[in-house]
Amino acid sequence: MENVKIVGCGYARASSKIENEALKKAVDTSDEWIQTRTGIASRYISETENTSDLAIRASQKAIQNAQINTSQISMIIVATCTPDNVTPSVACIVQEALGLNDKPVMAFDINAACSGFLFALQCAASMLQKGYALVIGAETLSKILDWSDRNTCVLFGDGAGAVLIQRAQDGSTMDFYARSKGDKEHALYCAGRSLQPDLENVAQDKPYLSMNGREVFRFAIQAMPDAIYGVLQGQPVEEIDLMIPHQANIRILEYVSKKMKFPMEKMFVNLDQFGNTSAASVPIALAQAWEEHKIKENMDLVLVGFGAGFTWAACKIHIEGGKHQ
Repeated sequence: MENVKIVGCGYARASSKIENEALKKAVDTSDEWIQTRTGIASRYISETENTSDLAIRASQKAIQNAQINTSQISMIIVATCTPDNVTPSVACIVQEALGLNDKPVMAFDINAACSGFLFALQCAASMLQKGYALVIGAETLSKILDWSDRNTCVLFGDGAGAVLIQRAQDGSTMDFYARSKGDKEHALYCAGRSLQPDLENVAQDKPYLSMNGREVFRFAIQAMPDAIYGVLQGQPVEEIDLMIPHQANIRILEYVSKKMKFPMEKMFVNLDQFGNTSAASVPIALAQAWEEHKIKENMDLVLVGFGAGFTWAACKIHIEGGKHQ
């Protein structure tokens, strides 16, 4: 258990809203086909902004929401599997954009795919000593999508979400649970650059994301309950006031809801608007719930995610005394 609390949230949409009907130009699909299988009606695709640009916008909104001085930020962690570059990190780009280059800030990226934000939040909560930690999930998945593959291109979108946390003196707490295992069958996979033989550069094709939907579904419906029960540590699930799950597929959420006897009405769902934004999924949903005043004092909140790797994780947040003012 960590005595930390969220003091501000923000999120950023990518520039172009793509509704299901528009995808008929790229693949053999329809709005009905996509919605009945996934629950997704639209997603946002970035045309001019990279991952760092979305991360910066989400961070600025979180800072404005928290009403803090940026000079008090001592840590920036960005969860992403679609960074701007191999190096420098997105986190360092965000640091520069926020005018923090001359401040004592620790900034780095992590990649745990769709669980990445929860992994990053756990890292920040355990390492934070003073000031504020800025924790971001940001993705431009559109740049690794094969727009001729309807198994993937209909599912994913771009976006970013950010939170600011600080050490809590009011009884607010966070508990964490995180696990991983190797995906030996490459059920959810995007290749990197290959080795260069004989001291020569070799022209390489752009890698695209591939997915075995059946295997990912099978993994997800086991991983989500494991993470939820793991973080609750015996606390009855019915005592949870609000659950914010990774927004991958409505069928996964409905299955978990039924299996755990946890009502869908207590799950915050926005995948119909955003699709699957990987590491950005949970923080975008969290920021929306915060914006819509669904997060209140004396509330027990669970964030839960699963993703490529395979990875899965959950965070239970007890909010004491309401939102930061």
